[in-house]
Amino acid sequence: MKISERYREILKWFGENMPVAETELLYSDPFQLIVAVILSAQCTDKRVNMITPPLFERYPDAASMSRATTEEIFGLIRSCSYPNNKARHLKGMAEMIMTRFNGVVPSSREELTLLPGVGRKTANVIASVVWKSPVIAVDTHVFRVSRRLGLTPGAKNPLDVELRLTREIPEAVRPMAHHWLLLHGRYVCTARKPDCLSCGLRPWCAWYAKNNGKIS
Repeated sequence: MKISERYREILKWFGENMPVAETELLYSDPFQLIVAVILSAQCTDKRVNMITPPLFERYPDAASMSRATTEEIFGLIRSCSYPNNKARHLKGMAEMIMTRFNGVVPSSREELTLLPGVGRKTANVIASVVWKSPVIAVDTHVFRVSRRLGLTPGAKNPLDVELRLTREIPEAVRPMAHHWLLLHGRYVCTARKPDCLSCGLRPWCAWYAKNNGKIS
């Protein structure tokens, strides 16, 4: 199967079967989404959504969080993974938004990655979710699913996967494609035991074909 055909059919299937796909993180504005995405590193969205309501009640914006101490932030996020590092990142991120960006969350990936705790993946999430920018964030789910499906054969790292997906997926679809692949990896094409028998993408999945359909 040509890779162009695989992309065409997989994107068509997602469009027909998952017309609405969006982040499961709870937030009300770009600043709160950055906070949630920083907290979500190696932590489930479910856990993050338990942490953020009291955090946002205390620090709803960059101005209030920038005035908090790292210890105060830590006390509200201690149940997530790596709370010490994330507390420092959140305070530093809020301070930079206030001092460098006049209290406004920057909209470009280049400026977003200047913020403490915001790498390329996080910046892509913010840009695609908030501003519908034609970028694709590659987390562990997107990395795994795109390789299993055969969309990024031979890809060695997340950047390689991102560049290949970006090259093959039309601009208008890219923000949605991130969520399609992520949610498919979270609920169907899981890391340890993918649910191939209930997966509608089997006809175009390279991993399923390689295993000769012998999936139980």
